[in-house]
Amino acid sequence: MPSISKKGQHMPQSPIRKLVPYAEMAYKQGKTVYHLNIGQPDIKTPEIALDAVKVHSLDILAYTRSEGSDEYRNKIANYYSQHDIHVSKDNIIVTTGGSEALLFAFGSVMDTDDEIIIPEPFYANYNGFSTASGVNIVPVISKIEDNFALPPIEEFEKLITPKTKAILICNPGNPTGYLYSKEEIKKLASIVKKHDLFLISDEVYREFAYDGVQHYSIMQEEDIAEHAIMIDSVSKRYSMCGARIGCLVSKNKAVIATALKFAQARLSPPTLAQIASEAALQTPQSYFDGVIEEYVARRNTLINELEKIEGVKVAKPKGAFYCIVELPVKNSDDFAQWLLESFDVNGETVMVAPAAGFYSTPGVGLNQIRIAYVLNQDSLKKAVNILKEALKVYKD
Repeated sequence: MPSISKKGQHMPQSPIRKLVPYAEMAYKQGKTVYHLNIGQPDIKTPEIALDAVKVHSLDILAYTRSEGSDEYRNKIANYYSQHDIHVSKDNIIVTTGGSEALLFAFGSVMDTDDEIIIPEPFYANYNGFSTASGVNIVPVISKIEDNFALPPIEEFEKLITPKTKAILICNPGNPTGYLYSKEEIKKLASIVKKHDLFLISDEVYREFAYDGVQHYSIMQEEDIAEHAIMIDSVSKRYSMCGARIGCLVSKNKAVIATALKFAQARLSPPTLAQIASEAALQTPQSYFDGVIEEYVARRNTLINELEKIEGVKVAKPKGAFYCIVELPVKNSDDFAQWLLESFDVNGETVMVAPAAGFYSTPGVGLNQIRIAYVLNQDSLKKAVNILKEALKVYKD
């Protein structure tokens, strides 16, 4: 019998989706499941984006340019200019989601067995992207006690070797909700310039910065124009996860030319989704003001309720819509599965994402979970109450 590749065997399961069969079993048992495990917003997609698809005048659903349509890329560049990021359409490759943009970035700047430094915990799929690309993640640990702030520069420099090609951050962060300050971005800029590395920044949650703090992009650091690669997406900004439209942005012409070759190999990004995404750029600021107000209220409700539970530790997020929660359990994978299989409060239970999958260091994060506050405040209160009651009776 033919064998599966070692790469395939090493591809990690998603900690976000691996418990789905147990959730489906809970549904079959008639239970209500509160989904705190995945960042699928319940915020409505802007009507202007949906309407653009409904009324399009295409009679052939043809390919677009491999780098995305000129019209859309021009409008993306205009959007960025409103956020003090000055790029042209030629600095942008439209991709099939932010995930493809990351794969293009990895393929463009790293070879097999090269290394990329990532502060952990980090978005779980970075593990998958690195495995698919044949590169090695070198983690630098940020701690819940420090609210997952950027580790000291010295910790990064200890890890740099001849194989190190890049540093990757997510800002604001998934799964921590941490928002890097301007000073922290400048520190990272100084490292990549000093050691001649790329700085890749996943900025898909840029709009979701709270408490009056402004998001600061690596693309605003002009001194590292040749080092900076920004990853972006419409998924969370406009609640358009199913559109699968993202982009890679860089002023480094060699990076763009190389990424374009990867883009040509898959022909083009989705045509209808580009139409929807182009229209979404006309979404008024009032939409974001309302969304941010809602997420801040949800965050505050969630943190307040969690802090009432004995033995629970939580870091307060400054952006995005996630937080890491430390529980008084030995193994959150077992606890999360038990919640779906064996526990409910009046026929209701909760689904969370075990946090160990957001680390690459073995044995770290075993007693942590990631919560996505993508439900309304009443549902969040019910979900946290279920967690509280579950912790009273759960036995490791």
